[in-house]
Amino acid sequence: MMALPGGRHLDSIPLPGQRLHLMQVDSVQRWMEDLKLMTECECMCVLQAKPISLEEDAQGDLILAGGPSPGDPLQLLLKRGWVISTELRRIGQKLAQDRWARVHSMSSRNSSQEMGQVEKLLMEKCSELSAVTERCLQVENEHVLKSMKACVSETLSTLGQHFGHLLELALTREVQALVRKIDASDNIYTTESTTGNLFSLTQEGAPLCRIIAKEGGVVALFKVCRQDNFRCLYPQALRTLASICCVEEGVHQLEKVDGVLCLADILTDDSHSEATRAEAAAVVAQVTSPHLPFTQHLSSFLESMEEIVTALVKLCQEASSGEVFLLASAALANITFFDTMACEMLLQLNAIRVLLEACRDKQRVDTPYTRDQIVTILANMSVLEQCASDIVQENGVQLIMGMLSEKPRSGTPAEVAACERVQQKAAVTLARLSRDPDVAREAVRLSCMSRLIELCRSPSERNSSDAVLVACLAALRRLAGVCPEGLQDSDFQQLVQPRLVDSFLLCSNMEESFV
Repeated sequence: MMALPGGRHLDSIPLPGQRLHLMQVDSVQRWMEDLKLMTECECMCVLQAKPISLEEDAQGDLILAGGPSPGDPLQLLLKRGWVISTELRRIGQKLAQDRWARVHSMSSRNSSQEMGQVEKLLMEKCSELSAVTERCLQVENEHVLKSMKACVSETLSTLGQHFGHLLELALTREVQALVRKIDASDNIYTTESTTGNLFSLTQEGAPLCRIIAKEGGVVALFKVCRQDNFRCLYPQALRTLASICCVEEGVHQLEKVDGVLCLADILTDDSHSEATRAEAAAVVAQVTSPHLPFTQHLSSFLESMEEIVTALVKLCQEASSGEVFLLASAALANITFFDTMACEMLLQLNAIRVLLEACRDKQRVDTPYTRDQIVTILANMSVLEQCASDIVQENGVQLIMGMLSEKPRSGTPAEVAACERVQQKAAVTLARLSRDPDVAREAVRLSCMSRLIELCRSPSERNSSDAVLVACLAALRRLAGVCPEGLQDSDFQQLVQPRLVDSFLLCSNMEESFV
């Protein structure tokens, strides 16, 4: 389903990274931290009484600071790894441009300043790279240079692979230490600090999440979530688990330790805080994401699905904030993709009433990301016949009509994309529900056909989205089959009568002046 700006890797939320927890990454702060490891090229040259390079791109080269920086050794390792990887990439760029002088100076600098702490193999490759590029400076024959260029490229590639492997081993060792510390600790402050460090690592991307999962991070975190004396740490541990489970290894480890059962116990236990249950919902949303193919084989989830769905509906109903509602509804939305039985369970739990009531509550539903989850659930439930009558009783057609007019407030790409999804799914829901004549007549009465025509004919109304266009054409044709008198002749001839693909091509090439 999604990731909110800078967030988790959850279905249809801009995460990203992945999280639903509305966490923003401060790019300025990250830049300032990176500066501890870098200085400007000119400053280093002046301090060392060396001539400043005349090449215009010299200013962009990265130089590592002389001494080690204080702080978390794991973060320092990541930053140094990033600097070296950047330098290797830049050497490759200079090689592609036949900038032999720059290739030699950069490769020599790397071997002397940074590679002194690595294995003998890396040292040998660095020396080999420096020697080859030095010979290249003396060669003028283009044929010879071309053959030497291939040799340098191969050496550079091997060097990068060895360095990547070395960095992975170093990170693995650090992660192992963190996991052992969590596993052995009975001190709440030590566990809190170490879990926080582990969470920070998960934000560095999928490769680190895989390392954490392989080294027992999931097992250790669920151990925390099963100890009453660590209850105040449950939200933090669950947040970390949700991040780790963006990779296949994390989900497999979760299943091995009966993680789904633990999540069900937390969600159904009202003695837990709302924050704890919300973070448990986030883990459920992650491990049931339809965008992750490996989650579809989570067999243990089916055994606890009814308990989890019931608890999530209750959490939606009682949510005290928009974020809690978002996490719970995102989990429900993903579960409706995970298994068709979930839709029948939601129908029996009066979930339609709960969701539509929430739509009228700005405290719980105030962003397109949340409406995206709601309309996803409604679209998947609308395949059930009884769903139509429940939606009509709750005045749901009018709310769906409103979702066809979803507009972004900020104009950010993530929010614009969320609005497109809301419009598309609202049209899909309307098309499915309009099998019922009562729903179709209610939709026509509310001028849904006019709005659908506007979305088809005006690219700006749908942000030029082809997905929204197809869904609106399908909904319009379904309504026209019930109430053809609601269409003008031109609309019928262009949007309903032709083949769907012909109407699509007409509308997708339509200029604003046609509106």
